[in-house]
Amino acid sequence: MARGILGPLKPLDMHGDPEKALRKTLSWPHLIALGIGAIVGTGIYTLTGVGADRAGPAVILAFAIAGAVCACAALAYAEMATLIPRAGSAYTYSYSVIGESVAWLVGWSLILEYSLACSTVAVGWSGYLVGWIEAAGIDLPDALMAGPHAGGIVNLPAMLVALGVAGMLIGGTRESATLNIVLVVIKMAALALFVVLALPAFSGAHFEPFMPYGFSSHVTADGTTRGVMAAAAIVFFAFYGFDAVATSAEEAKNPGRDLTIGIIGSMAMCTLIYMLVAVSAIGAVSYVDLGKSVEPLAFVLRTLQHPIAAWLIGLGALIALPSVILVMMYGQSRIFFVMSRDGLLPPSLSRVSARTGSPALVTGVTGVFVALVAGFFRLDEIAELANAGTLVAFIAVAACMMILRRRAPELKRVFKCPAPYLVGTLAIAGCLYLISSLPTTTLTRFVAWNILGTAVYLAYGRSRSLAAKGRAVTGD
Repeated sequence: MARGILGPLKPLDMHGDPEKALRKTLSWPHLIALGIGAIVGTGIYTLTGVGADRAGPAVILAFAIAGAVCACAALAYAEMATLIPRAGSAYTYSYSVIGESVAWLVGWSLILEYSLACSTVAVGWSGYLVGWIEAAGIDLPDALMAGPHAGGIVNLPAMLVALGVAGMLIGGTRESATLNIVLVVIKMAALALFVVLALPAFSGAHFEPFMPYGFSSHVTADGTTRGVMAAAAIVFFAFYGFDAVATSAEEAKNPGRDLTIGIIGSMAMCTLIYMLVAVSAIGAVSYVDLGKSVEPLAFVLRTLQHPIAAWLIGLGALIALPSVILVMMYGQSRIFFVMSRDGLLPPSLSRVSARTGSPALVTGVTGVFVALVAGFFRLDEIAELANAGTLVAFIAVAACMMILRRRAPELKRVFKCPAPYLVGTLAIAGCLYLISSLPTTTLTRFVAWNILGTAVYLAYGRSRSLAAKGRAVTGD
């Protein structure tokens, strides 16, 4: 077993115990749907309003910046996912290229990313549910519709949808992925309806002033973090999700072809969708009003006197947003699964159900954790912390791609990232800038999370690592 300065390295071509292998059930249509299912969701349905509050009309620029950073990261992911087609995405790549200690921190960050992404979407879904029901004239008990931060006790709808999706995933990967395709079609139809109705109401006056809070991230007099980069640091949440496709590598029938199509295809389609929706929303209503809504797209249509369409958009969000939770929770469970299979977490977490071929126990544990966070925390705070974990993972993947280009140029690459050193450097620099644009409280919580992770690794994972004992497995 090779060993680097930063701990043991897992061989790139290692094969392992077939009893700890995930079943190959996914083809490229499933993977594109997984990517779109993860990318198009809370980011565009709910964080459009948060972004408008932080950047004004320049939220469109924030979307462009976040999208550009993600595009560079997506190219690096596509090369690494086809080169190392195993579950675990950034964690697995770091383990094989840099070393176990870095891989642990990346995996620990991915746990944060996927768990909090699920919770963020669950809270966003709850906002649409409450607005949708109240629009029908039904009053709901405030104490059970929001967490303590909003004057309630617990966000019960958010908890229930998280637990429901976990139950669905326990039922099997292929069944969940097939259902996800249906949910993605509904989601895309709802966004198309929004653009068709909102774009004709476009007014250039709504884009003046274009950048009311400036470009760089800064704290205003009211204590809010604002600026284009502050908005980019949170709407970045709207773009990632393609890494969940990379996490499914071990379950892809034809990884070389299917992963490339899934990652690049979903990213390209979603960027076009976001630009259309953002321009339509900002052009139709004042950014000040848009920034106050927890269901911005439905709010725009109600303002334009399209109550039925607003109701349908809300219904579309209610039906389709769980697809994001499904994909992110799927990714989370696979990260837990692979870290457990490597000996860094308890072995019980890598047990695969004989009936469904999926890790049922870890999926259930993930569902409970996601539900608790969704029930008691605020949407923007959850999203920002999830973004911090994602940005670290993106940095690691870009670094791994460049390191392998220099260390092992002879390796057969099904997909080659163009201008790899330029793209990799831009991805890392962009991610670092976005991290620096996050609020100080978010960065403090992220550091605390990683201190906890380091303690867990030193107390448990390092001494039980199978790679350190020369017995690492990949499940291939």
